[in-house]
Amino acid sequence: MTVNEAVARRVEGLLKKRNMTQYRLEQDSGIQHGSMECIMKRRNKTVTLSTVMMLARGFKMTLLEFLDDEIFTSEELEIE
Repeated sequence: MTVNEAVARRVEGLLKKRNMTQYRLEQDSGIQHGSMECIMKRRNKTVTLSTVMMLARGFKMTLLEFLDDEIFTSEELEIE
């Protein structure tokens, strides 16, 4: 699994957990719809730290809270 796939899975999980739409996340985070679609459909090879910070902000959480998930500590996570 790539880092982008891990971020997309984390976003999907948080959207479901918080009963939040992708549109609301885009509005709250400031990430444009096209960019969000690329992340969610796993079209990106990498995702920047800035984008992850914006996602965390959109969920009203710190970067550390966003990254505090076992998906980011998996041995299967590919770091390029």
